[in-house]
Amino acid sequence: MRTFLAFLLLQATHAWALPNEITAEYKLTSHGVTIGTVTENYVRSGDTYRISSVTRSEGPLKVFLDDQLTLESTGKVGAEGLRPLKFTQRRARDSKRDIEATFDWDRGVMVSRFRGETHEVALPAQTQDRLSFMYQFMNMEAGSSPMAVSMANGRKVEKYAYRMVDEARVATPAGDFETRHYARITSAKESNAEVWLAKERYNLPVRVVFDDPKGPRLEQTLVALQTR
Repeated sequence: MRTFLAFLLLQATHAWALPNEITAEYKLTSHGVTIGTVTENYVRSGDTYRISSVTRSEGPLKVFLDDQLTLESTGKVGAEGLRPLKFTQRRARDSKRDIEATFDWDRGVMVSRFRGETHEVALPAQTQDRLSFMYQFMNMEAGSSPMAVSMANGRKVEKYAYRMVDEARVATPAGDFETRHYARITSAKESNAEVWLAKERYNLPVRVVFDDPKGPRLEQTLVALQTR
């Protein structure tokens, strides 16, 4: 299988000029019930980028768990798209679960800090973190499939593979979008993930589904999108 980033190359022949700023808002639902909101911001300045994602509890969940999860990814932008240098995860109500990871590309290791301990993890070339991964789709050639990527969650790096399922028109509160639908290639015990990328809006995700056999099914649907 070809590596994911073999075809994630920034080219002058792109049909669009990539935006320097993106603000996206999503609603997070489980079995049709709204349980949270997600606000994301992407900013590129020269050859650097910063992405932040804030998830807040809403609806019935907020009564039992009023929490806020903040993710941030910073790094460089180059010929192969995004190259993360630092990833952080913060929980408003439980700092013991905070994660900080730095990417030492020269040594080929990710330095992970969690619960007061520091570990070094092998860092495959072209690894994305869990936040930069979603914005690396902007650099994807149309219809690429299958694709594989090494993705870091801040504590470990795992290999994921995706295939294109179909092309579909998706209705969201932010409008209707022509999309390419990708699904994770999994075994029976692994978590499923699907993403719908807007073909005419820089391959940005307009719908994402996470289905964990050991947890709830979560759907993230676009509510508002601004690009500059």
